[in-house]
Amino acid sequence: MHGIPAAGAYDDLFGRNPKMASSDPEGDDAAALALRWYAGPPAERPVAVVTGAFDVLHVGHVRFLSAVRERGFPLVVGVEDDARVRSWKGTGRPVHAEADRAEMLAALRCVDGVFTVSGPPETVGWQAYAALLAPLDPAALAYTAGDPHSAAKRLGAEALGAHAWELPFTAGRSTSATLGRLAGSL
Repeated sequence: MHGIPAAGAYDDLFGRNPKMASSDPEGDDAAALALRWYAGPPAERPVAVVTGAFDVLHVGHVRFLSAVRERGFPLVVGVEDDARVRSWKGTGRPVHAEADRAEMLAALRCVDGVFTVSGPPETVGWQAYAALLAPLDPAALAYTAGDPHSAAKRLGAEALGAHAWELPFTAGRSTSATLGRLAGSL
């Protein structure tokens, strides 16, 4: 595993507003995020890791997670806690509580472990996530194609000594699209 580059060396890994970074003089309070296992950790190592809200589970999520698992490593999924999702997505989100989202993900055959990510919503820098995930010693971090922050995610994976896997996005399949269709049908 490689050392984590100095804070501020790269853009925010997970796509939040970099101006929201904590007041830590290093640019991000890595200790501010906590990992709590819901199901896992898997006994087999190394692992592939993905993180996200996974609010309204849909076929795009399932295809993405299955594709990550098919690459051969146990799949560990990090679910952002309710407060973090609400601060980023707005009032009314998440639709499903973090424990429900974690339970649904843990029930998928392709998922080997699930944890929740908790901490102040403003703690969003890639350094905090790298510090959070470092004990897992991931072989890979995966994300979908078209992610506007893919370059920063690749650099974060590199900081962890992991592969960065960009997998296809399932067009038209997203939580926002699903909620939009539901709102239009009511």
